[in-house]
Amino acid sequence: MAAVVLPGERRCGTFLARGRPAARRARLALRVLGPGGAMRYNEKELQALSRQPAELAAELGMRGPKKGSVLKRRLVKLVVNFLFYFRTDEAEPVGALLLEHCRVTQEEPSGFSISFIEDPERKYHFECRSEEQCQEWMGALRRASYEFMRRSLIFYRNEIQKMTGKDPLEQFGISEEARFQLGGLKA
Repeated sequence: MAAVVLPGERRCGTFLARGRPAARRARLALRVLGPGGAMRYNEKELQALSRQPAELAAELGMRGPKKGSVLKRRLVKLVVNFLFYFRTDEAEPVGALLLEHCRVTQEEPSGFSISFIEDPERKYHFECRSEEQCQEWMGALRRASYEFMRRSLIFYRNEIQKMTGKDPLEQFGISEEARFQLGGLKA
């Protein structure tokens, strides 16, 4: 599936929970946050993405970046490079974090935080049931970013090329000029 939101997009969008009274819709609007704050996105594609099978899903304690926010139980679901979070009794996500240009840090034996490089003070805290679960989540979140996947692809492509003498992507008709470009920058 193609990326839904590109890294660097920062405009605000609205994603309404369907079937709710208008007064509750504003409260239930999905917040998509990335490196620069609220972002623009395609509502239907994001809804569809939130329903895809997760690489990892669990009920975790979650506390937002606002001062005084309390730890709440949330169903947290990792799909591609998005971390969706849901109220435990609802099917529609409350929000999502785009896992680009972020840092995943262990905060305590069974807890970790996600902060964005551009705004390190804005931290989302998560509490797992065990240290093992915490390590599993931290590893999965670190591997989920587009940048990590891109670097891994470049590394393995070069390793295969050293071993075989052939570019493994050539057979797919991918030209040298188009490979690994992001925002007009070549790797």
